[in-house]
Amino acid sequence: MSNKKRKIIVAITGASGSIYAKLLLDTLTKFDHLEIGVLLSDNAKIVWKTELENQDYQDYPYPFYTKNDFNAPFASGSAKYDTMVVIPCSMGTLGRIAHGISNDLLTRAADVILKERRKLILVARETPYSLIHINNMKLVTEAGGIICPATPSFYSQPKTIEEVAKTVVDRVLDLMKIENKTFRWGD
Repeated sequence: MSNKKRKIIVAITGASGSIYAKLLLDTLTKFDHLEIGVLLSDNAKIVWKTELENQDYQDYPYPFYTKNDFNAPFASGSAKYDTMVVIPCSMGTLGRIAHGISNDLLTRAADVILKERRKLILVARETPYSLIHINNMKLVTEAGGIICPATPSFYSQPKTIEEVAKTVVDRVLDLMKIENKTFRWGD
């Protein structure tokens, strides 16, 4: 059995939905078989503080990388990061990824994940979608990425905002192939 850790990139943009990123990072801290690198945009810091009324993103035990840090390991396919999640994913970020515009570390990392045929999950956070958004989602999907809209489910009868948001994060964890005890339809 291999001792190698799975390498995962978590990127957080300035789209509304910081709670999704927080809940994902909270869950990932429970696993010691994961190596996590985090990208947090300047706008994401502002939105996090506005929505969650704290700056707790500073408390996670992961290396954080800046927008233009092209020396980050996942700027190259040789570092073998196998999964990237952009949560929440702004439509601007999605559009740049869809069109291969690698003008910062986040879009470069997404480009690397796609070119290496690894798993890219974009937790799109916008409503309503314009035709431009939909076409960009189509391009990302055709390139091998997964669009996972930040659309909660209610089967589990969530009672709090966190429980509602967790339904989205649970789907992301499933897509990442990370074992997660959650409500399952039919169980």
